[in-house]
Amino acid sequence: MNIRKGMAGTLALLLTTSMLAACSSNGGTDAPAASPGSTAATQEGKLDPVTLKIMIPGDRPRDFDAVIAEAEKRMADSLNVKLDVVFVPFADLAQKTQVTLSSGEPIDLIFDAPWLHITQQIAAGSYAQLDDLLQQYGPNILKNRPQEMWDANKFDDKIMAIPNGVTFVQGRVYYVRKDLREQLGIAPIETYDDLIKFAYAVKENMPDIVPLLPSGQDVSKGLSEGAYRRYWKENVDNVMPSPVLPESLVLYTKNNDGKIYNLFEEMEPSVWSWIENSRKLYQDQIISQDVLAIKELLEPAKQGRVAIIPSNEFGVGTDTQQALKSVNPEAEFEAVTFMNEEKGAILTNALQYNFISVPAVSKNKERAIQFLDWANQKENYDLLAYGIEGTNWEAVGDNQYKVLGDGYAWFPYAWIWNPTLDRQDAAQDEETSRLDAWSADVGNFTMDVLAGFTFDSAPVVNEISQYVSIEAKYYTAIFNGVVDPDDYWNRFKAEAAPLAKKIQTELQSQIDAFLVSR
Repeated sequence: MNIRKGMAGTLALLLTTSMLAACSSNGGTDAPAASPGSTAATQEGKLDPVTLKIMIPGDRPRDFDAVIAEAEKRMADSLNVKLDVVFVPFADLAQKTQVTLSSGEPIDLIFDAPWLHITQQIAAGSYAQLDDLLQQYGPNILKNRPQEMWDANKFDDKIMAIPNGVTFVQGRVYYVRKDLREQLGIAPIETYDDLIKFAYAVKENMPDIVPLLPSGQDVSKGLSEGAYRRYWKENVDNVMPSPVLPESLVLYTKNNDGKIYNLFEEMEPSVWSWIENSRKLYQDQIISQDVLAIKELLEPAKQGRVAIIPSNEFGVGTDTQQALKSVNPEAEFEAVTFMNEEKGAILTNALQYNFISVPAVSKNKERAIQFLDWANQKENYDLLAYGIEGTNWEAVGDNQYKVLGDGYAWFPYAWIWNPTLDRQDAAQDEETSRLDAWSADVGNFTMDVLAGFTFDSAPVVNEISQYVSIEAKYYTAIFNGVVDPDDYWNRFKAEAAPLAKKIQTELQSQIDAFLVSR
């Protein structure tokens, strides 16, 4: 997950009723094999002009227009492509992309993810199958990702989207204000207890600073304080969200046994302890009292108003650090993690957190893949990933880069990210480099027995639709300690338990069939 560099992956599953209703339609649409004459290969000369409309998440970088102008200049005598790139704020991403896809609006490339609605959109037939298109037009795309990544990120044995990522486990850290820690005379943080002691010290001594800001938004509920605890060493049973609701712990797996468990039927003691701890932190005013109202975690952090925030990436993002220092030159974030680095302790399904898809409605499928293949060549990747060389970045050796200025925030995760061409930020510390290398080695992890499993939501599409609407009312409030856990869990259970049970039963049935087939 990994979602990005320098920006916390403050995202999760946000499903609307109309989106899920679409899932009861046919399965993924197969893109017809492109005929040799439909679009010429780039080496055959200049193609007819095409404008590709692309929808990706985030904010448009200030220097983006200059980068796109350079890209179009490079493609002018071959692909002859113009790029109409639409950026969608994360808070609006689920709704905007769903409406775009369900309306049939012309679009040629669109971001999607397991935490967004990729499986639902595939089930609804929103995306073209890419196997043949990649074989014909995407050799660089294919070779830039290891076979393990392709194998684990197919849907019903088909390539329905291109995985964008570089690791097999997503980094999980807290950003901690190092300057405040040192000012308070607190030693480097090594455990979760150390972190909380620091948070209490901030509250006691620095009343203008929010000690801890988790995510209070449903779209990023995995970053709720109670839910985020599952990533740490204390989660010895590997309690993980189920494949159907990948950021919710209500239906979950544990011990890698292929079974789906249900918190409404029997509360997992560790999960309840995380919820109770969050309640105490909220009541003690350690967790922000406005946690449910804040949409973007990074904004108050960049403004120097927060001591601790969670982030879905190792290290501290350069843009976040620069923004903080522009407010206070003495301020500095450090990243701390409590993940279990013991070999094999953490499960991986090798599923990536970011994908780029070709909508079935696109009339430019071949050219869309040709463009992405062009972008999967080093010189072009460098341009789109890091900006104008000499203005936005400079190379440090063959596989590192130095950020220049703040005109081009990092966002390759949205469309082109891959382990072959990715450069490491030369400013990152040795510990971050070590953790990045650790997470990129599949041998450090135990493969999840459900790796490669794809859930068909059609049999319970209505139940999922109803369930996620109910969950959105309760989950982040409970897992951030904003409400009384006993009272609100009972309310949540009364409304959602029958739906969760139906979903669990269908999911378990499909998993059992999947495991037998293997």
